[in-house]
Amino acid sequence: MRCRDAREWLSIQRENDSASSQAHAVQEHLKHCTACRMHQQRERQLKTALRTFSSDAPLVPPSSISTNQIMRAVQQQKRITDQLDTIRQQQQLRIARMRTAGAIGAALGFFMLSSIPLLFLAVAIIQTNLALNALSFLNGIIDVFIVMGEYLQGGLTLITRNNMLLSGTACVVVVMMGMWLRLMRTPQEA
Repeated sequence: MRCRDAREWLSIQRENDSASSQAHAVQEHLKHCTACRMHQQRERQLKTALRTFSSDAPLVPPSSISTNQIMRAVQQQKRITDQLDTIRQQQQLRIARMRTAGAIGAALGFFMLSSIPLLFLAVAIIQTNLALNALSFLNGIIDVFIVMGEYLQGGLTLITRNNMLLSGTACVVVVMMGMWLRLMRTPQEA
């Protein structure tokens, strides 16, 4: 028996609810054909659904879920949404505070850095000996920076001559920046 014939017989059987002479052949076919067995199961489900909807009894929701359970779930969802909104508002408030503190810190830093040359000029005019002592102290510090720069230049030359070392250094920097970005991301909603 072909699948098409078996399916036609199953459809006719569903509509008429009667047995026919082909029932044995169809049952044999269903033993060997999974597609037709699945079709038979769908036919049975359809028949059951049609019986359910054709009855005159009103549709009743399943008794396993009560109205109180639904209301509790809705209230819990509302509480979670409210908590997320509160967290989002707190985060925005912290960001606003950080922006303000950052702007104030940047302004103070700029003011202090820009006032150092003016302070040094005022000291040089008023206290010449103190200015000379400071310059001699700075001379020693400048010498240290020059020596450190020469070592740094030698290290940079070594890194740039060897491409593997440069690639490794770049990889380490990229991985560290990726970790930093991962740590600094905003929290995701649940």
